[in-house]
Amino acid sequence: MTNGIRLVLLGRQGSGKGTQAVRLAEHFDVPHISTGDMLRAAVKDGTEFGLKAKAVMDAGGLVSDEIMVGVVQERLAQPDAAGRGYILDGFPRTEAQARALEAITSTLPLEVVLNLEVAESEVIERITKRRVCRSCGRIYSVDTPPADDWTCDTDGGEVVQRDDDTEGAVRKRLELYAAETLPLVEFYRAGGQAVEVDGLGTPDDVFGRVIDAITVHQSA
Repeated sequence: MTNGIRLVLLGRQGSGKGTQAVRLAEHFDVPHISTGDMLRAAVKDGTEFGLKAKAVMDAGGLVSDEIMVGVVQERLAQPDAAGRGYILDGFPRTEAQARALEAITSTLPLEVVLNLEVAESEVIERITKRRVCRSCGRIYSVDTPPADDWTCDTDGGEVVQRDDDTEGAVRKRLELYAAETLPLVEFYRAGGQAVEVDGLGTPDDVFGRVIDAITVHQSA
């Protein structure tokens, strides 16, 4: 069995993080922990910070760093992550969150921070071409549409472009990423944890480069 790993995944929206996170989790036999899933699970399970997050969200507010860090700490303490490790996707987003994560993981530090590098122009094209089934969430593209007139091949649902996948919405998200999250690459590079990989190509091509880069990093 492949040894586990403690890895944070960075990259612009549309860089293929989700696809590679699933593959990495399977390869290293560790949980893929995405921010959204983690938050929903904490709320559903009624954890200390899940209840705090629910109260804020029910009131229409934004979950604070303090609560989000608490949710992360609760999740990383669970046996599946505390043992072999994890693929952390969507956290940290800011340097303040990164420093909080350092404190959480002080006894078992991160091994790798992987940045999937894809140019803004490429991710804008990818995301604006994306189409999603309203009912089951299956993802298509203008280049790879469903077989029958934008009707989902899986359940017959309507396949549409989401409001947040329009070019204007995508550019706003990318501006926020550039301002808040992109500086984390330099933060982790300074700490010797950053590994940068070209995210262009097929999922198989990218995954091959990712594994090669992680192997080189671990053996350095």
